[in-house]
Amino acid sequence: MPDAQTAIRARRKLTNRLIAAHDAPRLRPHFTEDVVLIVGDGDLIQGAQAVVAAFAGQFADPAFIDYVRTPETVEVAADGARAAETGRWVGRWTGGVEMSGVYMAAWRCLRGQWQLERELYVTLRR
Repeated sequence: MPDAQTAIRARRKLTNRLIAAHDAPRLRPHFTEDVVLIVGDGDLIQGAQAVVAAFAGQFADPAFIDYVRTPETVEVAADGARAAETGRWVGRWTGGVEMSGVYMAAWRCLRGQWQLERELYVTLRR
């Protein structure tokens, strides 16, 4: 079994691939039921179903390409139950349109699987 940092980085890589594939339903297992997401413009999305629906809406935009989140740090709590991830993100649309910034994510280990419980994205460049 991989260590927590390796597992979280692998889950992040997988969610990047699912977003690039525009596969909203397969994102669901990566979120806790009570996930809270603050998107780059400050809007709040609460609950896994709402987060997945927001992704599905984004994927319906024919110009949307992907979001790539690149972890810079992953720090695991001493008890191994939670972790904090920080990094940079980029969103891309056709025609060379990009937005980017920084993010912070809180992960929780439930039944041996790491799930996102909180995410905060800050847009720094449009």
